[in-house]
Amino acid sequence: MGITIENILLIGSSLLFISILAGKTSYRFGVPTLILFLAVGMLAGSEGIGGIYFDDPRIAQFIGIVALNFILFSGGLDTRWKTIKPVIWQGISLSTLGVLITAVCIGLFAWQITDFSLMEGLLLGAIISSTDAAAVFSILRSKNLALRSNLRPTLELESGSNDPMAYFLTTAFLGLIVNPGESIWSIIPVFFLQIIIGAMAGFGFGRLSKIVINRIKLGFEGLYPVLVISLMFITFSATDFIGGNGFLAVYLCGVYLGNQNLIHKNTVIKMFDGLAWLMQIILFLTLGLLVFPSQVVPVVGIGLAIAVVLIFVARPIAVFLSLIFFRMKMKRRLYVSWVGLRGGVPIVFATYPLIAGIEKANLIFNIVFFVSLSSVLIQGTSLAKVAHWLRVALPASEKKLSPVDKILMDETKSHLQEIEIPAHSIASGKRIVDLRIPKGANIAMITRDNNFITPRGETLIMENDILLVLTENRENLDQVRDYFT
Repeated sequence: MGITIENILLIGSSLLFISILAGKTSYRFGVPTLILFLAVGMLAGSEGIGGIYFDDPRIAQFIGIVALNFILFSGGLDTRWKTIKPVIWQGISLSTLGVLITAVCIGLFAWQITDFSLMEGLLLGAIISSTDAAAVFSILRSKNLALRSNLRPTLELESGSNDPMAYFLTTAFLGLIVNPGESIWSIIPVFFLQIIIGAMAGFGFGRLSKIVINRIKLGFEGLYPVLVISLMFITFSATDFIGGNGFLAVYLCGVYLGNQNLIHKNTVIKMFDGLAWLMQIILFLTLGLLVFPSQVVPVVGIGLAIAVVLIFVARPIAVFLSLIFFRMKMKRRLYVSWVGLRGGVPIVFATYPLIAGIEKANLIFNIVFFVSLSSVLIQGTSLAKVAHWLRVALPASEKKLSPVDKILMDETKSHLQEIEIPAHSIASGKRIVDLRIPKGANIAMITRDNNFITPRGETLIMENDILLVLTENRENLDQVRDYFT
């Protein structure tokens, strides 16, 4: 078969279709979807039945960076400030200090058992120091697993925010290997500069993006997700250009926008949820194609030793030291330690040494691939069992009701009320997105001149409109009534 655009599209779409079917099957057996996506890529690769030769780490890295932008931004959009606020400092400690401790532990171990130099060992540790949110929550969802206390938001925040730290450590140690004359202490001011600029840029571009989204009038609902995509890439590239951490900026920008009132917000969130899945599949397929299984086999011994130390030594030490100043039961600390899955991100970061052309780049890449695979197979397939064993999983009788169930309960009917807009109302003539109503209140429907209107962000509120308002509690309902009347 000759190589044409049509054939490339056929092969790509076929791999995508097979990956989706494999992902659906994985939910039933509790196997993380990334394992299936990687397997499909490896089977399609040069040493698999597909025979597709792919050995370009630059293209793989480019695809990885684009994919991580979508995954991090989508994760930010889905993060609710109300949920993560009680665990914000625990999450930050795990995603910074925890990542650093993990990198150092693995780096020192690799330095001792291999012929790696200290810097090469620390580079390897940095690459595999971050956890993978996609792998964690695909398993939790497949098992319908609810966790006690604030475990889930803690894991969610850590997984969504620790990639920037791992990225910084990876590029920093790689720079010290390429430029051996530099001191290790020189990376400290660079770290603080990147984090500070990245955080400021994330919130700054978030505020700017909100203004652009709500004030620009595109005319077509489908253009708003496209607008947000452009703003996302501007946030990443501009932050990186001025010396900040682009991944951190993208995630924080997503968190900010996800907690604001935006025009066509539901459309944007649904679109990014689908795009995040698409990017995960493309990312893992690409990494599967990039891997040569015959080169992984020789590093199985070293890889297994590092994986065991990572899972049973480095990760627990990192978690316990990171959470030493916080109140958390021992069983919950142990579970946080166990939920330390490595996934596609470390494999993407492993392409940086390949592109830099350092001596042991191929060895590092293959070790990282094996360790990530081992982590998902060992930890990913046992998350539910360990949760029940440690008694941190909620029994079915204690699981929270869905919002729909709550609406249908008798005691919440008083929080669903019609409010008529008087002529003197401050809301008259304003768009819904510009209203200053509590976060826990939603306008479900508008009645105007005996016609029903589905409310959208750009919908104007007019006098004599009758709004069907749904609120979380009586206090929110009173605030909404006072605001409109």
